[in-house]
Amino acid sequence: MSEELISKKDLLELTGISYGQLYRWKRKDLIPEEWFVRKSTFTGQETFFPKEKILERIDKIQTMKENLSLDELADMFSPNVADLQLTKDELIKRNIVSEQVLKFYVENENGSLNFDFSRMLEVFVIEKLLQSGEINLDEGKMLLQVLKDNRAFIKQKNSELVITRKLGVSSCLLLLNAEAFQFERGTKIVSQLSLMTCMEEIKSKLL
Repeated sequence: MSEELISKKDLLELTGISYGQLYRWKRKDLIPEEWFVRKSTFTGQETFFPKEKILERIDKIQTMKENLSLDELADMFSPNVADLQLTKDELIKRNIVSEQVLKFYVENENGSLNFDFSRMLEVFVIEKLLQSGEINLDEGKMLLQVLKDNRAFIKQKNSELVITRKLGVSSCLLLLNAEAFQFERGTKIVSQLSLMTCMEEIKSKLL
């Protein structure tokens, strides 16, 4: 599956932002360097972006910059997080997870009842996929194991979870900085989730 790209010219026209704004946001790390994709065209070298990701990011920046400084936005979009911890009650209060999914997580993860950011991300992802009906409880256990086993890698940029099914058998993959991927015929992609986007959603609940 290849991402649809949008040219810089079309992006500026579609969003109404200026060339200067785009590159100021890049310098502030609001837009990742790797989203600026240089490609050869019949007119020479041009810059393209992953369309869905860049449009979603610009929409968020434009919506939130009235209330947050560019530095505060950069901190929210960064994969690096402060060394913070929340209790299970605080997670529920901040609407990061429901009581039922938190109980499921605690029973299967067997960790502390205080949550660092890695564990907040895990319980948030499981909440999102269980509540949407995209996965069942057994798949939730499989997903949790993948997240736990790869905590050291998950904070890398552009990490994505992909859950597939074929002939009733589920699989869960963690993709790091993958531009495209292909599965064998008959494989259904049940869910594809950007962990970076999940991190941003959690941070917005912590503000």
